[in-house]
Amino acid sequence: MKDGARHWLWERATALALIPLTIWFLASIIAHSSSGYGEFVAWLTNPLSMVLMVLLLAALFYHIALGFQVVVDDYVHSARKPLVLMAVRLGCLALAAVGCIAVVYTAFD
Repeated sequence: MKDGARHWLWERATALALIPLTIWFLASIIAHSSSGYGEFVAWLTNPLSMVLMVLLLAALFYHIALGFQVVVDDYVHSARKPLVLMAVRLGCLALAAVGCIAVVYTAFD
C-alpha cells in the first residue's frame, strides 16, 4: 500500500474510532456533571473507563497529527516543511503522552 493510501486509511480509521469514543466521553461527562473529584477519580479508576480514556486520547491526537500533516503538506512550501512536520508530530505525541500520564496518575493516585 502506498504511503498516501495508508495515510488516508488511518485518517478514516481514527475518525471511525473517535465516533463511539466521543459519544462515550460526552455521555460520561453528562452523567458525572454533578459529581465531585472523588467520584470522578472512582469512575476513572474503573479499568474500562481508564482504557477508553487512553484510547480516546491516543486516537484523538493521532487523528490531529494526521490532519495537520495534510495541511502542512498542502500549504507549507519551504525548506522548513520537514521541521514543521516534526514539530506537529512531536507536539501531538507530547500532548497525548501528557494526557495518558495524567489519566494513569489520577487513577492510581
